[in-house]
Amino acid sequence: MKTPNFAKYLMVAATVGIILGACRKKDDDEPADSDTTAAADNSISEGYFNDANSISDQAAAGNLTSFLSTDNNSDERGILSSCATITKDTVSNPHTITVDFGNTNCLCSDGRNRRGIINIAYTGHYKDSASYHTITFTNYFVDDNQVTGTKTVTNNGHDNSGYLTFTISVNGSIIKANGGGTISWTSNRTRKMIQGETTDIWSDDIYLITGTASGTSAAGNSFTATITSALKVKLDCHHIVSGVLDLTPSGKPTRTINWGNGDCDNQATVTINGHVYNITLH
Repeated sequence: MKTPNFAKYLMVAATVGIILGACRKKDDDEPADSDTTAAADNSISEGYFNDANSISDQAAAGNLTSFLSTDNNSDERGILSSCATITKDTVSNPHTITVDFGNTNCLCSDGRNRRGIINIAYTGHYKDSASYHTITFTNYFVDDNQVTGTKTVTNNGHDNSGYLTFTISVNGSIIKANGGGTISWTSNRTRKMIQGETTDIWSDDIYLITGTASGTSAAGNSFTATITSALKVKLDCHHIVSGVLDLTPSGKPTRTINWGNGDCDNQATVTINGHVYNITLH
C-alpha cells in the first residue's frame, strides 16, 4: 500500500511558471492588452502550493536514498536537499510529519532555496476513503518568498466509473520577497486518478484535474481562474501535458492557457484578445 502521497495530484509545479517564467515573442500587431501580471501571480501561487505537495509526498513515502535523489532516471527522483530534516509521528491522532529546512536558505535539488518548516497532518493512507491530509507552514520561504496558509486533501473514494477522486482546497498567500507585495489565493479542485492506483510506483500515476481558483495579485487586482478542459498530469513529466485554463483579471479580457495535446514537453500557449503567444515553461 502506498504511504500518504500528497503530491500525486500534481507533481508539476503544474501551472507553475507557465507565464511567470515565460519567453514571450512580440510582433507588430501585439494587442494593447498584454498584461500577464495576474496570470503570473496565479502561477506562482499554484506552483508553490503544489511544490509543497511534492515535498510532502517525498517525506511521507520516501527514504533518504529516494527523496534526496537528483537522478533524473530514477522513479523516485526528488527535489529535497540533505539539509531537510524529516520527523514522523504515527502515534498522535492525526499523525504528523514535519519537513524542516532550517533557519537559513538551503539549496535544494531543483535549484530553489528553501527555509522554514512544512507541517503535514493526516488520518490515513492516501488511498483510504475519507482520509484527509492537511499541509501548513511555519516561517516557510521559497527563494525568499514566504508561503502561508493551509492546503487540505480529502479522499472521496471511487466514483461511478471506479476512479479514485480527491477534493483539494487551498486558502493561502504568498508574501513576495523585497517588498514585492502579497498574493492572496484560494483554490478548489477535484482530481481523478485515472492510472496507477494498483501499483506502488508513484511515477506511473496519471490524474485529471478540474475546478477553480481566485485571488488578488500583489498589485491588488483580483482575478478568477477556471479549468475549462481537464488538466492532465503525468507524474513522470515535470509539466502538465494537456488541458485548458481560463484566467480573468478584474476588468480585463480572459487569458486562455493551453498545455497542448498530451506530449511531455515545456511548451504551452497563452491567448489574449485572439493573439496567441508561444510559451516556454520553466
